[in-house]
Amino acid sequence: MATHDDRSKASGGYSDDGFYSTSSAGGGGVHHFDDGTTAFGAQAYDKDTQSFDSTGYTPVTTLDEPASHYDDEDDERRPFGWSAGPDIGLLVLRLALGGAFVVHGSQKVFGLFGGPGVDGFANYLQSVGFREPRILAWVTGVTELAGGGLLVLGLFTPLAAAGVLGVMANVIALKYRGGFFAPNGVELEVAYAAMAFGLLFAGPGRAALDYDRGWFRHALLAGFICLVLAAGATAATLYVFR
Repeated sequence: MATHDDRSKASGGYSDDGFYSTSSAGGGGVHHFDDGTTAFGAQAYDKDTQSFDSTGYTPVTTLDEPASHYDDEDDERRPFGWSAGPDIGLLVLRLALGGAFVVHGSQKVFGLFGGPGVDGFANYLQSVGFREPRILAWVTGVTELAGGGLLVLGLFTPLAAAGVLGVMANVIALKYRGGFFAPNGVELEVAYAAMAFGLLFAGPGRAALDYDRGWFRHALLAGFICLVLAAGATAATLYVFR
């Protein structure tokens, strides 16, 4: 299409000739926008849109930006997996708690390490109001000795931890009136009970004979079952034999 300038071509007028015209001769003020050329040269033909560029500027091919090198690289961070740290911590916890109860059980059963033996411990149980004190002395001493030994080995860990926890629950029930802090309070017994409770649900770690057994792979379920057993044994001892 063409647009015609009706303004005067005379001198002093506002003719557009000579500025927009593509020839040296006067073009009568005609603006050519459709003849395939511009004042700056031939229009570029865009093959993609199948049309001429009418802006007067030659389009510059957009260069593809290089992709970030992070896009093509795999995340080389090592995925989360088992660590030896918890295993070492659980091993130390088992050795400390189990070793202590091996000593306590040996005191009660065999009279070792300055312990009272079965007879002396039975007399103590009778003095605090328990019936069948000799049976309870054997049960308590064997539970501490066997439970401590199993904790050291990491064998039947939930059951061993439940036995230690049950014994400590009975001791706390007997001594809580003396306050919390040692020597008359239950400070040490609470610490032992907390350690046993932790092993009850955390398991023994991989450095144990329990490794890959059923209760090792289902520590939460095994811990809950053994906790119920410990609570039942504690209740029976306190309300049936006392």
